[in-house]
Amino acid sequence: MNDSLSGFPGWTRHLAHAIRGRLGNTFILHGNVHDVVVGAAGKSMPVTRFLSEQVFGQRHVVIEYQRANGPIFHTPESHRRFSAAMEVVDLVHGTEHARSLPRDPIPFLGLLDSFLQQCVRQEPPCGVAILLPYAETLLPATAGDGHPDDRAALVFVQKWATDPALLAADISIVLLSENLTDLSARVIRSPQTIEIEVERPDEAARLAYLRSIRDADWYADRSTLTPERMASLTPGLTAVQLRQIVSAADERKVRLDATLLREHKKAVIEAECYGLLEYVESTHSLDMVAGHEGVKDRMRRAARAIMAGRLRGVPMGYLVAGPVGSAKTFLVNCFTGEIGFPCVKFLNFRSQWQGVTEGNLEKILTLLRSMWPVGVIIDEADAFLGDRNQQGDSGTSNRVFAQLATFMANTEYRGRIVWFLITSRPDLLPIDLKRQGRAEEHVALFYPETDAEYDALFRIMLNKSGLTSPVTSIRDVIDDPTSLSGADIEAILARAALAADVADDPTSVSADVLRAAFSDFIPASSPLERERQVLVAVEECTSRELLPPRYRDLDRAALRERINELQRLLGA
Repeated sequence: MNDSLSGFPGWTRHLAHAIRGRLGNTFILHGNVHDVVVGAAGKSMPVTRFLSEQVFGQRHVVIEYQRANGPIFHTPESHRRFSAAMEVVDLVHGTEHARSLPRDPIPFLGLLDSFLQQCVRQEPPCGVAILLPYAETLLPATAGDGHPDDRAALVFVQKWATDPALLAADISIVLLSENLTDLSARVIRSPQTIEIEVERPDEAARLAYLRSIRDADWYADRSTLTPERMASLTPGLTAVQLRQIVSAADERKVRLDATLLREHKKAVIEAECYGLLEYVESTHSLDMVAGHEGVKDRMRRAARAIMAGRLRGVPMGYLVAGPVGSAKTFLVNCFTGEIGFPCVKFLNFRSQWQGVTEGNLEKILTLLRSMWPVGVIIDEADAFLGDRNQQGDSGTSNRVFAQLATFMANTEYRGRIVWFLITSRPDLLPIDLKRQGRAEEHVALFYPETDAEYDALFRIMLNKSGLTSPVTSIRDVIDDPTSLSGADIEAILARAALAADVADDPTSVSADVLRAAFSDFIPASSPLERERQVLVAVEECTSRELLPPRYRDLDRAALRERINELQRLLGA
């Protein structure tokens, strides 16, 4: 074991401690295992090479095996010793493995087992490190009850992890897999295996890597950002992704600035998560949101606390409730344009294939941990998240729910990962997610209450739609707007813009065109459904101050009784 690991990532020190302390001989490295690490003299190298040279460089034999390439010997000495051991096997069994090694896993693992047994009997003992990248292809989640080859590979690894002779020798087996959930549960849960997460590079590691791939002259000539500034703006990115960004600037022959960096960062994060996350960037601030002043004030207060590092009082998350069309999603998107740190939106991470859903979620949560501070948006949360009691998918939904709920409740992430659960039916969200310690702040949004609020909403919707009009008050084009939501008004303005396209100035809509569009519009949702959504939002809100005056002192028993009545009338 190399003694000079003090300047290397934390996972290397964890591994070194476990090996020196004889805590076991089988290690599972998971997480950022496909990245590069800055080694000695500022030289970057893949994780497997870093392990072979920097961590296990003093071992007599370092062997890497993967299905695609078969065995790989990292030094001539490794190859020589293994070939000598195979000559013994050939003499006994009449084979020719010393001349040609099999590439298929089970024949090779059998030879590897024979080699390890010979090593522990040698004097002096032979130090060996076995690296198994893409371990999920050898020990998949179904290894216990799947293909016979998978079961055989599982037996080999379990045997090595528990063999007293191997445990006493200078032998280490390292399995590398991006997601723990892709590996056999029997290996993960075994007390004989030690799990170590390979974290994404922190700011210091990103800075060291940026300096190793480009000199100071490059940053002076080709970038408006110093390496220090780039390192601070790229949380969550791997070293490989940083190299892609720098190389893209060279290829496009442009100077790298904050805007271009942000575009590249968005692209690489979305590409890495291949449809699991959407990087959210809003061009609007909360000033674009009409009304909801109390909610906006609270969000701005939290944003200031986060940026100042005062995280103790920042909510772990927000439950944003309200009837359809009350600007819930728009409010959160505008908040992302104001808070000064990135936000991502959960997309569909579920899969029909066993184990893939859990692996997707593990990948997402690992990325979130390394990106902080970050906001996480889950729209239609009641349908998206499910609950502990879902059936019919072999327990996948239950495991996903438990994994997500546990992650949300980790107070280490307070002010670093802020959750936004958006729903018009908060009553359908399980209490596990909306309790204190997860989505703590329950805010409710409602339709405008006064003509002045409707006029402000009308003007903002005109601005958002890119339209102008001589109409200054919504009452000039509709007698009673109180049945309309912000989404309704936006849809009406879209119709009016379409009707105005035949005019000389398609961005300007006349009072007659607007009056006709408002008169023609019929809201899509039923009044009873809207009332239910309003009342469950009132019931869910955790701040009396944020409620409209007519709901603040509403009797809670009467409120629940009316909600139950609406449930019966709506049949749900």
